[in-house]
Amino acid sequence: MFVDRATITIKSGKGGDGAVTFRREPFVPEGGPDGGDGGKGGDVIFMADENLRTLMDFRYKRKYEAESGQNGMKKKRYGKNGEDLIIRVPVGTMVIDHESDKVMMDLTEHGQSFVAAKGGKGGKGNAKYATPTRQAPNFAEAGGFAKERKVILEMKLIADVGLVGFPNVGKSSLLSVATSARPKVANYHFTTINPNLGVVQIYENSFVMADIAGIIEGAHQGAGLGHYFLKHIERTKVLIHVVDVSGCEGRDPKEDFDKINAELGMYSERLMNKPQIVVANKIDVLGCGPDPEDLEICDEYLQFKAYVEEKGYKVFPMSAPAGQGVAEVMAEAYRLLEEIKANGEDEGLGYEMFDFEADEYDPDYRNVYGDFDGKNYIIYGSQLEKIFNSTNFNDYGSRRYLFKYIEDSGVYDKLKEMGLEDGDTIKLFDTEFEYYDEEFDYFY
Repeated sequence: MFVDRATITIKSGKGGDGAVTFRREPFVPEGGPDGGDGGKGGDVIFMADENLRTLMDFRYKRKYEAESGQNGMKKKRYGKNGEDLIIRVPVGTMVIDHESDKVMMDLTEHGQSFVAAKGGKGGKGNAKYATPTRQAPNFAEAGGFAKERKVILEMKLIADVGLVGFPNVGKSSLLSVATSARPKVANYHFTTINPNLGVVQIYENSFVMADIAGIIEGAHQGAGLGHYFLKHIERTKVLIHVVDVSGCEGRDPKEDFDKINAELGMYSERLMNKPQIVVANKIDVLGCGPDPEDLEICDEYLQFKAYVEEKGYKVFPMSAPAGQGVAEVMAEAYRLLEEIKANGEDEGLGYEMFDFEADEYDPDYRNVYGDFDGKNYIIYGSQLEKIFNSTNFNDYGSRRYLFKYIEDSGVYDKLKEMGLEDGDTIKLFDTEFEYYDEEFDYFY
């Protein structure tokens, strides 16, 4: 099964906590602090792998978590860093942040990788907090938080040329004739249910061509297989628009041409700006041979050709099963690819990119907030949580630092405005205490 989209949750490793230990060696009176630092949490890394073809594995496993850092140890021994988690995805996969819908990275080359979630920093051991006036610190720093986020993996085929057109117009036949690919070919709509790739060998060079399955009216809104097919066209540099000029399906070739281009334009204006080769396929059904003299007396073809050329496109007559005109179409596609390469016009997908620097900087990090849930007053905040986790409640200095941090934040004044009075319960994460204004500095 060809799976090209999946949503997963990733979580980096938490940083290890710093250790609170003291030297306990013979003949070393009043041994000082010797707690080591915690290890860094593992990162979550996405890497492109050319050996993978679909996102099938991500349908069965939806959560990925890196290893946390080890806690610090005595004798100033550092904890081990958590092992990074490398998630391998097919080449051509875009990683999108689910919350912002911005592209984190477009992995288009084998071995390309990036860090999607950084592991938490390791906390400092109590040996790092020793000073001339605080020679025996009885506290250490907690490890940094893990980073958890939901991401969307979206795979888009990497092909130089894309075949577009209504169902059953001969795209699969063209791919099978021009390449060694063997797509399913049959005389009914939506024979192709997954995009197919083939390599075209030409002039001792090659390029990759993709058969993008049939598009219908309303595809840009998801009708038929809509977005499932249209998104695979975005990476292509050149489009080959195949039209059934014979009208054997009961449709007007000129209307077919306009409808497909309208769908491309409504899905993405960028698609309409791509070089487009128009192929008038099934000329043999009209009784037209490959010779120019035969084409000159083929009214249906001449009318279609005049209509399309008036819009600024080149038209190539072709009969894919008979191989008529295929070489000319491939030569034109190759010429356009070389022209794009020479002019450096390949501008990528043009999506809004995720800002990792802004993600790392959290202006709200040091803010402390107060709330009332109808029963208890609650104090919370990101930096406050880290200080709380670092606090040794058996140590007066460590406790005092925590409560002074809360007091300096001004949150008590806000709680008093909400009605906080002496004797009321304040909840600080998983700890509850009674508030007394005059005794607060000596609490604990």
